[in-house]
Amino acid sequence: MKQTIALIDDDRNILTSISMALEKEGFKVQTYIDGETALVGLSRTPPDLAVIDIKMPRMDGEELLKRLRKKTSLPVIFLTSKDEEIDELLGLKLGADDFVKKSGDFSIKVLIERIRVQLRKKNLGQEENKNVISQGKLRLDPAQLECEWDGKQLPDKLTTTEFLIVKELAKRPGIIKERAQLMDIAYKENSEIEDRTIDSHVKRIRKKFKKIDQNFSAIETRYGSGYRWNVS
Repeated sequence: MKQTIALIDDDRNILTSISMALEKEGFKVQTYIDGETALVGLSRTPPDLAVIDIKMPRMDGEELLKRLRKKTSLPVIFLTSKDEEIDELLGLKLGADDFVKKSGDFSIKVLIERIRVQLRKKNLGQEENKNVISQGKLRLDPAQLECEWDGKQLPDKLTTTEFLIVKELAKRPGIIKERAQLMDIAYKENSEIEDRTIDSHVKRIRKKFKKIDQNFSAIETRYGSGYRWNVS
């Protein structure tokens, strides 16, 4: 079965060129020219992954991602302009899984490879271990990418990247995982992203858990080293 990629960008030339390349690679493509239309379309016909431009009319990519993250862990790749480093950081904090710069040397081939990486990560999370992981109050269901804490589902679902980070920490509680190790799990084939990006993901993960448990402290920061899952 063909995997479906949603493209959201107000630049019709970019939509056309990326769509043609993806279809040539065997993907089905859904296209939208603004975030508002995309939100409706993605809810009705969920794709396997979405590529979202940040700057768009009616509803920009950041607002679209915020709304998507309230109900889905759909892998998302942001398209950013050359000088939008702040947007890249904000995008990762909001829950984007990756980003590709739309600069003068923008490569559709690179974008397609990033898409394949995210789809492999998604499939890995579903197929690598279909057994539920329980660790204290934590319950992870890799097959459904579902996460529970103390018997309650997180109000905001973990993204694929966040889920993999939590899984990596929780499967060996008490063991420190360096940022580089977590980067290898989260961004195995993207050397452009700095390892401090993990800090943004962990901050977002904690925020999601604290929505149902203000005292959540299972993820411990080991300054100068990385993170570990506390056994409580």
